[in-house]
Amino acid sequence: MATPDTVRRQSPAAEAWGLIHELFATYGKRRFHAVATEFELSPPQVMALRALDPSKPLPMSSLAGALHCDNSNVTGIVDRLEDRGLVERHSGEHDRRVKMLVVTPKGAELRAQLSAALEHPPEPLAKLSPEDQRTLRDIMRRALRP
Repeated sequence: MATPDTVRRQSPAAEAWGLIHELFATYGKRRFHAVATEFELSPPQVMALRALDPSKPLPMSSLAGALHCDNSNVTGIVDRLEDRGLVERHSGEHDRRVKMLVVTPKGAELRAQLSAALEHPPEPLAKLSPEDQRTLRDIMRRALRP
């Protein structure tokens, strides 16, 4: 952990980055795991389901890229989602070797429930004044969408 002297020597951007990391490490990870457990999914299954767009099939290799893992890991994740009836594999239209992932209606419903459960901000953000929340939102928008 950084000491007060170390924090003072950091640039404001470095300090902000450290605070963002602390926020997610302390609150985000815990909340994410709690939601995954509530829906009887593993964290990688939650990430996979959230990465899939119910209106657009996605190649398994693209899901692997989105999850920053290799294809063999995605196979196991998708196997378990498919066993629960949340996704289906279909052969690619132009190349039957490509497996396309399609979110089922049951998967789309669960995905919406997951999104709703995960959208609530952690306590330190929720207790900020509405003005501070808007300011933080606006700063983050500028940082992410220059």
